[in-house]
Amino acid sequence: MTGTTIRDVVVNLTVDGSRDIAGEYAISVARAFEAHLSGIGFAHQPVIPGSIFGSAAVRVIETQRAENEKVAQTAVSKFDETARAAGLSAESHLLRANLATAADMFARLARQFDISVLAQAEPNKLPGRDLVIEAALFDSGRPIVIVPYIQREGLKLEHVTVCWDGSRNAARAAADAMPFLARAKKVEVLIVAGEPGKADEIAGADVAHHLARHGLQVDLKQIVARELDVTNAILSHCADAGTDFVVMGGYGHSRLREFILGGATRGMLATMTTPTLMSH
Repeated sequence: MTGTTIRDVVVNLTVDGSRDIAGEYAISVARAFEAHLSGIGFAHQPVIPGSIFGSAAVRVIETQRAENEKVAQTAVSKFDETARAAGLSAESHLLRANLATAADMFARLARQFDISVLAQAEPNKLPGRDLVIEAALFDSGRPIVIVPYIQREGLKLEHVTVCWDGSRNAARAAADAMPFLARAKKVEVLIVAGEPGKADEIAGADVAHHLARHGLQVDLKQIVARELDVTNAILSHCADAGTDFVVMGGYGHSRLREFILGGATRGMLATMTTPTLMSH
């Protein structure tokens, strides 16, 4: 990204749900920034239980492959129609891959875009969404926006909460979020402390001043989480404050393609209720 402009967006279309949550939200982002939008729909290769063998396995594989292809094609066609109706510059691609390969493919594609949009994984679903989110976060080198599976509205920037702990990842996220922060009506820097600080020591004041030098009106808020963990403290505060967009660093690392997520990142991905921009 350059300055406060987003020029192109890529979205992992939601092909395993009744609604294309990620596609709908990505269209609202592209519309807000007048950006080009690319939709990627994955037709996943079948996952066959080990108890099925021989000709039965072949029939199951072919039936499941055809169904996956149909579902993905429907999602792509609907995305094309909605993007065209919105007057966007847009394109779409249907790709065939297994769950792990799809994650790698999307992460590589995302490197060529300013930002990627993905839907939060739903409980009791295949792990495909989680794998793509983690790959995009750790391997794309670009910021990602994760959209809650309960999301109904498009991009809103009435109240943006920037989660700050002074870390590299938090700094990266705040910088990557500048296009959104520049359009926000209210920006809040949130610090979650384990214990109250001294009255003359306000954690996060420096980054608040930094954002203010970019012309942003910034409020600084510190909360103490004695009994709640960091994730619940953030979610509770955002609900009370009316936050409609969250910015935070994504924590963890990848070891031989086995992702190990930090606690706050894992918690937010599992329980988030607000669209969240993450960077690593």
